[in-house]
Amino acid sequence: MPAQNAIDRHAAPVRFESDASPSHTGSMDLIELFRTLRRKRTSVALFTLVFTVLATLLAFFLPPRYTATASIIPPNLNAGNPIAAALAGQLSAVGGGDLLGGGKTPAELYAGILRSRSIAAELVKTFDLMRIYHVKKESKAEKVLSDRTSILVDAKSSIVSVSVTDKSPVRARDLTNAYVTSLRSTEGRLALGQSSEKRLFYEKQLEAEKNSLADAEVELKKTEEQSGFVAPAGQTEVEIRSIAETRAQIAARQVELAALRQSATEQNAELVRVRSEIANLQDQLTRLQHGSSLHGGAAIPTAHLPEVQLEFIRKQRDVMYHEALFEILSKQYEAARLDEARDAPVLQVLDSASTPDTPSFPLKAYFIGAGLLIGLIVGSAWALLQESIQQLLRRLSSIT
Repeated sequence: MPAQNAIDRHAAPVRFESDASPSHTGSMDLIELFRTLRRKRTSVALFTLVFTVLATLLAFFLPPRYTATASIIPPNLNAGNPIAAALAGQLSAVGGGDLLGGGKTPAELYAGILRSRSIAAELVKTFDLMRIYHVKKESKAEKVLSDRTSILVDAKSSIVSVSVTDKSPVRARDLTNAYVTSLRSTEGRLALGQSSEKRLFYEKQLEAEKNSLADAEVELKKTEEQSGFVAPAGQTEVEIRSIAETRAQIAARQVELAALRQSATEQNAELVRVRSEIANLQDQLTRLQHGSSLHGGAAIPTAHLPEVQLEFIRKQRDVMYHEALFEILSKQYEAARLDEARDAPVLQVLDSASTPDTPSFPLKAYFIGAGLLIGLIVGSAWALLQESIQQLLRRLSSIT
């Protein structure tokens, strides 16, 4: 019985301690925590002061960086517009195809172009950024430029903002404006629709025909000098001009047919019409060359002319042919150019980048506030750790 009473007397306090409510224990721990911090307030204050001073020194001695920003308004490309579809398809060609994700809005399309590798590479070369960033590879310079560039799309207004941060405020401004300039030039290089493709096609054909006309004129001049033959007049000249113009119309229709085949199937109504016109013109040319006049008159077959005269006529006919074809292609080119100007998107610059006069980094107030907060946290942690170590040592000493 005495042994049982002794066990009960020792067990009672243990059972009492275990019945303490969790909220009461938590309150006691929190109060003890504040008591510990109060006792160690000197250490906490010292850590806070040291970190605040270090942060202040960093804020004043770190090299400043400046950020310039430009804003653009993308053109209104509604859904289903071939220009929008072409832009999205062409982004892969300039290295921006994987930057769009699932975005289909015009703002996201142009933001994707701004993030493209081709624009970054152009800016690296233009501003010699490999030397400025102290890197040996162009890809490294592109990476640094990308890290210092921010391209944001406003969800409500769809305005695209491009910002560049640099140690030099002037270079930050120039790089930002260069992004906008490169966006314009890249946009111009892309095939933005059928009108642009047609204009490019006719432009190449017109340039080639200009050279062909110059060559034909040189050949005619040589024939005149060698034979001493003068230009024929009367009915012969009329027939030559008719043949030349018919050949030119056939060639122009063939150019138009080739342009249509780039964007239409063989069953397209416009394409079928052009093919029919070519067939009719070829029949007309055959009748002219064999002396069958379209107006019922007796035409002079070119095969019955003297050889010297025939050679001159052929040269003159070539010149007339190229002149007529050049005139037709010029009209078609101008029409395609006007179509392109009407259909092309207009990129508007809302705000060009100006030279920043206030550093964007380091922000002194943020640095000082961060130093104060970090110092307070580190000082408190050190005080609690020191108190825990002291309690552990006291327990060890009591046991021994």
